[in-house]
Amino acid sequence: MNFELFIAKRIANQKNGEQEETKPAVRIAIGGIAIGLMVMILAVAISVGFKSEVRNKLIGFGSHIQVSVAQATDTDITPLTIDSALCAELTECEAVAHVQPTANQPGIIKTDDNFTGILLKGVGNDYNWQFFEKSLIEGRVPGICADSISKDILISKRMAEQLQLHLDEKIRTYYIIDGKVRVRPLNICGIYYTGFSDYDKMIAVADIKIVQKLNGWKDNQCGNIEIQANNYEELDAADEQSFSLTGNRLDETNGLPLMQKNIREINPQIFSWLDMLDMNVVIILTLMMLVAGFTIISGLLIIILGHTNMIGILKSLGAHNWSIRKIFIYQTLFLVGKGMIFGNIIAIAICFIQSHFHVITLDPEVYYVDAVPISISIASWLLINIGVFFVSALMLIAPTYIITHISPAESVKFE
Repeated sequence: MNFELFIAKRIANQKNGEQEETKPAVRIAIGGIAIGLMVMILAVAISVGFKSEVRNKLIGFGSHIQVSVAQATDTDITPLTIDSALCAELTECEAVAHVQPTANQPGIIKTDDNFTGILLKGVGNDYNWQFFEKSLIEGRVPGICADSISKDILISKRMAEQLQLHLDEKIRTYYIIDGKVRVRPLNICGIYYTGFSDYDKMIAVADIKIVQKLNGWKDNQCGNIEIQANNYEELDAADEQSFSLTGNRLDETNGLPLMQKNIREINPQIFSWLDMLDMNVVIILTLMMLVAGFTIISGLLIIILGHTNMIGILKSLGAHNWSIRKIFIYQTLFLVGKGMIFGNIIAIAICFIQSHFHVITLDPEVYYVDAVPISISIASWLLINIGVFFVSALMLIAPTYIITHISPAESVKFE
């Protein structure tokens, strides 16, 4: 053990004397580090969790990438021919996990007392139900077969509450096709809830063959082809790989060019809003780092002044300024370590409680989630802790320069 570390430990472990005079400063320094680190961990966890939650819901409703006919609009749906060869090529892309045809049809669910507009999402028997199965609160997902039309429909909790509908209840859905009203009786097989109110209030899921018959499409036609990437981090790779296959293709039936959009291009406002969270987190981290840094610097200065006699004695015994400065840097780093331990314990406890019990709730109409989401990786947690420790260590070097101005002859008289 080196000389400076030995002295620093003795100072940190002493229970009376000069140490009593600096206890308030020590407690404030530890508290400042603990609060600062806690806020930084929570800021990152909430930001990552919020972005991941909203992003996953957008992807769950609309997939990572959508391919459609270039002239398709909300009011005039142009069908896309399902090219089995293209789907096979897309599936073989390294960053692509799944390919599925879908079709959207605006409509209305009407009861004797009320009605609501819906966007019926037609899906096939190869549809990936993982997102909706996770969001189910009652019943099951529609049972869709390749050789028959399913009468099942999956509606949201919001629709069910608004229209007072229940599981296994038969409903009538209405669609305006070429100026004529068409009716399709369906059976509620399941009710889902995602907390994403913008989509919960309008998306209902049923057999794609219903949409095909409503519009007079062939069995090999759909509204768009959804491409699911392996994960969001591979979205750009999947977008590039799939575009190399769809970018120069024409639809087999009508000869129109295909148009490809990823989820960021489909929802630019929401993703721009999510990107702003990164700037907010950077500001919070910077402010908390400065607050914690100035708190620990103030504590260090008070500790140095409280040990002026000891500094004078060490100098008179031949200790160099840098050796004495290292003693107080070591001692203050002990305090930083204690503060980081408390900060980590509090932050992890809050993250655990919130992620399991959803104590802090939000308005899904505004935030797209009904509770504050929490998500942080071990790598992010370690990076925050390492960053706090090293920044604190660097910030401690300059304040110890005051030791070089302490005179041994005067300091032994200091009280």
